[in-house]
Amino acid sequence: MAAAFKQKNFNSKSGKAYVFQHPGVRTVSKINDSSKNKFGVVMEERLSEEILKHVIVSPKLKIDDFSDYQEYQEVINAAYAFISGQDQDGDEDDNQQEGSEGKSQE
Repeated sequence: MAAAFKQKNFNSKSGKAYVFQHPGVRTVSKINDSSKNKFGVVMEERLSEEILKHVIVSPKLKIDDFSDYQEYQEVINAAYAFISGQDQDGDEDDNQQEGSEGKSQE
């Protein structure tokens, strides 16, 4: 299990730094499966827990560690975009800070 998985540095709008690591395709599939209810609807809390557990490697956080909901949503959404291929940057060390307002879900 010496596979080197792709990593990405991410800075939130508040300036906090995070490191994402791709957990592998099988784990991404398991995250997607375990995050849905019996009707196939994604449950935010479950998805977030899985992302925090398997994708955000630094700092290691739990949902309750976030004091700001916008920060929490921004980080979880960025991490999910990274593992699901929706993050088109493709850089292994993408140090983005500004210019991503167009991706906002607000």
